Amino acid sequence: MTSPTRISLDTSAPGPVVPRRLFGTFVEHMGRCVYDGIFEPGHATADDAGFRGDVLELVRELGATVVRYPGGNFVSGYRWEDGVGPRDQRPVRLDAAWHSTETNQVGLHEFAAWAEQAGLELMEAVNLGTRGVAEAADLLEYANHPGGTALSERRRENGRAEPFGIRLWCLGNEMDGPWQIGHKTAEEYGRLAAESARLMRFIDPDVELVAAGSSNHEMPTFGEWERTVLRHTAGLVDHISVHAYYEETPGDPASFLASGAALDAYIGEVADIIDEVRAERGITTPIGISVDEWNVWNQTRWNEVDKPEVFTGDWPVAPRLIEDDYTVTDAVVVGSLLITMLRRADRVSMANLAQLVNVIAPIRTEPGGGAWRQTTFFPFQLTAAAASGHVMVPVIDTGVIPTARYGDVGAVDAVATIAGDELSIFLVHRGLDAETPVTIDLDRSAARAEALVLTVPAGGDRHTVNTASSQPVAPASLAVEVSDSAVTLTLPPLSWARVSVRLNPGTNRVTA
Repeated sequence: MTSPTRISLDTSAPGPVVPRRLFGTFVEHMGRCVYDGIFEPGHATADDAGFRGDVLELVRELGATVVRYPGGNFVSGYRWEDGVGPRDQRPVRLDAAWHSTETNQVGLHEFAAWAEQAGLELMEAVNLGTRGVAEAADLLEYANHPGGTALSERRRENGRAEPFGIRLWCLGNEMDGPWQIGHKTAEEYGRLAAESARLMRFIDPDVELVAAGSSNHEMPTFGEWERTVLRHTAGLVDHISVHAYYEETPGDPASFLASGAALDAYIGEVADIIDEVRAERGITTPIGISVDEWNVWNQTRWNEVDKPEVFTGDWPVAPRLIEDDYTVTDAVVVGSLLITMLRRADRVSMANLAQLVNVIAPIRTEPGGGAWRQTTFFPFQLTAAAASGHVMVPVIDTGVIPTARYGDVGAVDAVATIAGDELSIFLVHRGLDAETPVTIDLDRSAARAEALVLTVPAGGDRHTVNTASSQPVAPASLAVEVSDSAVTLTLPPLSWARVSVRLNPGTNRVTA
């Protein structure tokens, strides 16, 4: 057993409101995310439009709130017009981003209808790679203008009488990356994003716009890219994006388990740049941070082993791309990243787990077969279901774990949310070897408490995964004791937990 952890919560001083858009996700026309993922005509559960009912049920269970679409790298070569109109008349195109063939059988109309069924707010991305200002404005007019113009009437002729009413728009994707179709310098992209934003606001003043930040923290242009882009777009955009993927390197699980600390520092740096540019430009309106791509991804293997193989030869339809089998360790890291983003809710306006189905996803499928929950499904689902009201950042007294990449980090990390008398505490134990006792001190008495934990299953190890035929990893009940003003429990090594506490009514009650 490691040294005990003590967590103190002050319910009289709640923090920011939980941004429900923090529980977004991402569907890109990549690999089997769309085709053979959410869309598979002929599947036993498919509806009349070709979308799998079993996948839809799991998406609803996941509890996501937003979906970013249609990319990703894909969008930088995409012509949105290819995906509207009669399906039998839609062109088949090469998708250079993922060396695939795009059939365009799923486009804006089909996907928007599916997202509505799933209860997801649509976050649409525009192509600022091979296209630009005019095409972005055309797509917005097609989607959101009521009628009476050529584009809005075309939408109506294509079966959608009412506007889609899309509020959230991404101004391109990862434009700083040399892998991106239409890659640009910060000056080039900043000017293009500003002109696109200005025209889009002329057409629909109510849109919310996301400028593309750096593709990752390690980009050589990180920092200066954000400054340059924001100097062009501040006052025109509402958010700037952060993309963050983490992976375990051989022999260093401790640093992987500390990924939440890395994300926290990344968010802090971007927030400082936003404040710097707003002050410099005299901008009073806030600019949020949209972590619109984040996840665990075995990216080194993809670049060194899998990617060269799939990027040669034929141009297949819906090839299997980055279908990582997620472990218990991966799930604990995903839970820790959610803790970090909740704690940073004063700056993080939204976030999208990338992606939703098959491609580095919490949900996997087989063609003609079943759909199942990967290990990473559970911390997302349990957090999305319970995090509401206001965020509370606790005081944590815990042991220290040394890491090669990030220095010393806390053995236990935590955040809490409160809505009325319902308190939810989310915890991660980064230690690999021993359990740790945890005491959560409250400033109000608790009526009852219960806890769920995700950890290594009986007979398994930290590399255990869920497959089509076997799903050994799932949340389990965790013993918890309630006293007058404290909750106590013991976290297993390598674990993520959610503790739900019903507080007795008191003077510190917070109403969401």
